[in-house]
Amino acid sequence: MKKSTVLLLAAGLMSACAMIDPEKPREIPEETMTTVPMDGLARLLSTLPIGPSQMKEVADAVGSSSGNGYDEEYTMKQLFASPGSGVGDMPSKAVSYDTPLRDLIESAVRSGTKGLSGEDYGDPEDYLRDLSSSDLQIYWPYAQAWDGSSAPVITYDPGDDSDANMGYVIGGGEIVVTEEVARERPVWVINRNSDAGYTSLELLRREDPSWGSGGGEVIVRPRASATTDIRTLVIKSMKVERQYDSWFAGGAEFFFKCGAVENFKASTEAELRLYQPTITDFMIVVQRSQIGQDIPLGALLVSEWTKSLTSCGFMIVEDDGGSQTTWKCSAVVKYNSKSYGFEVELPLRSRDDIVWRGQVTRSFVEKYSGAPVSFGEMSLVMELI
Repeated sequence: MKKSTVLLLAAGLMSACAMIDPEKPREIPEETMTTVPMDGLARLLSTLPIGPSQMKEVADAVGSSSGNGYDEEYTMKQLFASPGSGVGDMPSKAVSYDTPLRDLIESAVRSGTKGLSGEDYGDPEDYLRDLSSSDLQIYWPYAQAWDGSSAPVITYDPGDDSDANMGYVIGGGEIVVTEEVARERPVWVINRNSDAGYTSLELLRREDPSWGSGGGEVIVRPRASATTDIRTLVIKSMKVERQYDSWFAGGAEFFFKCGAVENFKASTEAELRLYQPTITDFMIVVQRSQIGQDIPLGALLVSEWTKSLTSCGFMIVEDDGGSQTTWKCSAVVKYNSKSYGFEVELPLRSRDDIVWRGQVTRSFVEKYSGAPVSFGEMSLVMELI
């Protein structure tokens, strides 16, 4: 599924997020093509004797992914390696199911049910190997509304930004599926995963005991300081007004990237040259059911918002892939009544759609602290505490 990215540059950031050398930007996984057709896998699944056990398995997996800060997804890699586990689960997590979905797939492929699905799998072992190592997944939008018994319609991402596609009914039959249909009855969409390689904000919170639980709390605690003019800038919440991509592609992953000059305390112009910006990032997945809703974050942006900070570079991008490039921007600090800029290169990709970018000044942040502010079709509530 496609991703959206929020890139933030803030002078003075101190964060427990993964720090990245700006000269060696974080490598972004390249989009890989699978050799297993999505439409063929959808037809195959619709021919299987999927029952309550398999539906619960998929529900468990997408629920676990969602709880870990990802979309409602169940990757083929996890389906084969650890049935019922979601993106972000530990490899040791194991759930017992009477007949895992992988067993039904393997049995169908090896027994030659290609006549039912219309697919030619070639060598069954090659097909199963390619499928289990592919980037394909079952995406279940609005899974939280499932009644616990209704069987799904199975479809796939047509890849052309369509709003409708053919869906296959388990046991036979076809219907046209739209997002409205997916709201009313379970629909499994075969699409490609693109967020499992990233660490969500939820998982980052679990990795560091000094991080809070979100929901309005600061996720990274500021260090104790004797200086009384230091405040901390956090994002309390966010709201996204619309999705940018076809619903078949899933929800949106927003990456908050921060470039910063840490702990700025230069006392001479020579010391200014000793400061090198750093970059940190974290990911927030906005599921389609969350569009238009206030989503609590409690995410720290600048831990030491001192009087020397005068502006931040800010960019909101919807990530649509492509080759990696960078955006050069600067943060400004004031020393001895003079302003100094620090240039930072923030990584993005060539097909990204820029929603908003520019500079956010100190006076702007102070004026709108605690109030929702629109950045394109996203609003953020930032607060100085």
